[in-house]
Amino acid sequence: MSGRPLASVSFDLDNQWSYMKTHGDAGWEGFPSYLDRLVPRALEALDALGLRITFFVVGQDAALERNAEALAQLGAAGHEIGNHSFHHEQWIQSQPRDAVRRELLEAGDAIARATGHEPRGYRAPGFAWSPAQLEVLEEAGYVYDASTLPTYLGPLARLYYFRTSKLDEEEMEKRKELFGGFGEGRRPLKPYLWALAGERRLLEIPVTTIPVLKTPFHLSYLLYLSRFSRALMSAYLETALRLCRWTGTEPSFLLHPLDLLGPEQAPELAFFPGMELPAEHKRSVFQAVLERLRRSFEVVPMGEHAARALARPLPVREAVR
Repeated sequence: MSGRPLASVSFDLDNQWSYMKTHGDAGWEGFPSYLDRLVPRALEALDALGLRITFFVVGQDAALERNAEALAQLGAAGHEIGNHSFHHEQWIQSQPRDAVRRELLEAGDAIARATGHEPRGYRAPGFAWSPAQLEVLEEAGYVYDASTLPTYLGPLARLYYFRTSKLDEEEMEKRKELFGGFGEGRRPLKPYLWALAGERRLLEIPVTTIPVLKTPFHLSYLLYLSRFSRALMSAYLETALRLCRWTGTEPSFLLHPLDLLGPEQAPELAFFPGMELPAEHKRSVFQAVLERLRRSFEVVPMGEHAARALARPLPVREAVR
């Protein structure tokens, strides 16, 4: 231990097809992929910083042989492997328990085969969660869930998503709870235990938003601010990290593929905010932000964050939406 407060970093390994599916674009059913371009780029950037983090892998990608080489590199490089569902459907919280169970267990099996590492942490796509999901995770021996995003901005994010997508009314209805309601902003920022049936418990490590303000500051948001001013971006990040220190919040900091890929590597995703930024700009911001995080915090994978959280008393919350 370094004596610095703890922080964890995770990378949701959403693939090209999952962004296309989310947007309502034709052709996603062929599962087009950029993993062979993304994974080496991400590993190189993290190795330059000396960081080991958690990659949440989508089961559908792990089930395809053409992705095996790229995914195997993650565990071989010493990174933790987590479960990011099988089909990457952002309405998983509305599915019945049996469907949720199949989704999570099939993903875990495919990910273990592809990477050689059995996942013990889970994050749902779209920050979706339900009591059924938590029960299935605990029954399957998962150590932690990381699906909550405590922010009041969920309904605004959902409105923007609907207005910029190509989804029909039926698809929008499926996603009507995407990103949650205003009540998500009242959820805790610090790790806690979900109270499940029969006195069972499951650790929750929320994706950190800025204490008090409850606005997100994961890298996608910082990149958006960097379009206007690197100084503005840096000031926003400094505010977030100082409030984390002052409140004793251990950041769980989130990365996505499009934080590193520019229009050169993924021209099909030009619709996504920030995709007009060149890859080298993103790489520069990626390095600067993670280096700043590392100066103030001891940065570890989420599994280690979970182990340290479980070694101390934690509050317990009922698993109700």
